[in-house]
Amino acid sequence: MRVNQCLQCSGFPCPGVQHDRYAVPPIPLKPDAISVILVSEAAPANPADYYYAPGDPLFQQTTVAAFRDAGVEVASVKDIVARGVYLTTAVKCAKAGYAVPPDAIRECCRLLEKELALFPRAKALLLMGDVAIRAVNEMAWRAGEKRAIPAGSTYKLRGGAYFFRGMRAFPSYLQAGPAFFIEKSKRKMIAEDIAAALRLA
Repeated sequence: MRVNQCLQCSGFPCPGVQHDRYAVPPIPLKPDAISVILVSEAAPANPADYYYAPGDPLFQQTTVAAFRDAGVEVASVKDIVARGVYLTTAVKCAKAGYAVPPDAIRECCRLLEKELALFPRAKALLLMGDVAIRAVNEMAWRAGEKRAIPAGSTYKLRGGAYFFRGMRAFPSYLQAGPAFFIEKSKRKMIAEDIAAALRLA
């Protein structure tokens, strides 16, 4: 299965994002082999930075560093996927400004919902940053369910037991992009969350 062949945006209704920077994971996968899903913020402005871009893209660099911090010996996104971890973004287009507009999260989480459903054996959901957390809460709200992740700062929410569609959900911090290397205070927490999710795999 290739996710980009299963998911297609119709009409690009999301406001405030760069539709020409649309990205959905193109790699071949065995859905039943995926036990952990990591959802970060949005596709990068530069397609060469995306998780699955050739070479050593920025998203790969920072995500590999995060997994190494968690004690996982990996050298590439391919290694991470081989361990049963699927990497994607909550918003499939790059943001146009500093933040992703709420309306874009609300619209694009419809695609994310279909994407998550492709992996029926996933046990853990790593929500890397506020956009990913909000996207999952939007899905829950639209289905008439209570919030998957309560309101509050990520720092205070970490360590709680939260669930979404049968998966244990881990609210965490964004690991994809240059801020990961700058915000060293968060690296330890990101590593702890990744390690906790992998223990469920």
